[in-house]
Amino acid sequence: MVEADRAASQDAKPTNAPRPPPRPASLQKPASAPAIIPPEDKPVSATEGSGCVRMLAGIPGNRVRPIAPAPKPEAEGCRVVDPVVVEALAVRTAAGPGQVKLVPPPTLSCELARAVSLWLDSGLQPLARGTFGRELTALRVGGGHECRRRNRQASGALSEHATGQALDIFAFELGEEKQGGAVVVVERPKGLEQSRFLDGVRQSACGAFMTVLGPGADAAHANHLHVDIQQRRAASSRFCQ
Repeated sequence: MVEADRAASQDAKPTNAPRPPPRPASLQKPASAPAIIPPEDKPVSATEGSGCVRMLAGIPGNRVRPIAPAPKPEAEGCRVVDPVVVEALAVRTAAGPGQVKLVPPPTLSCELARAVSLWLDSGLQPLARGTFGRELTALRVGGGHECRRRNRQASGALSEHATGQALDIFAFELGEEKQGGAVVVVERPKGLEQSRFLDGVRQSACGAFMTVLGPGADAAHANHLHVDIQQRRAASSRFCQ
């Protein structure tokens, strides 16, 4: 199956078999330390931006900054409401306040950034601590805002990525690398413990987002976990595979 249908979308038969998006460069080679944010890219203050942006900025530890929407979207339907660049989101750890970095920082709608923030703090962080005895420190991601159609087809419905309402997650970093931290790759879990962790991740995501697709759903999602907040007729109607 592909991502759930949008109400105003136009059905079209794919001309080519869907292919997974390219694996982020961070999975091709050892991850390097996140770049230091230059002074001009300081996160937005709690008095700037929309109500959603101010709410996120008001949480100590969040590193989000708004960006101006493109004056002329690449295509009709590719406008992001309240776009923000998300560098890190605050979570509660066993030792006190902490952060989960998003590498590389994606551009998302503020609404999705808020949903990811809640999921990390209430779902993923406790799951990582309970499974591995370590804190979740980073998500290796790709496919934030990108004006394209589903599964990169030449025709058919627009992807939720086109409006910044979707995020693709390729791997989870646990603990600090210098202290023996681990990386759980969605495409290649190592052993039963990591496999069970990924099963738990998917189950928790199905409660936090409207659509969740991953390995086993279809060829286009064989190497990552796709989450989005596509609105449906009923809030209880979710699509999880």
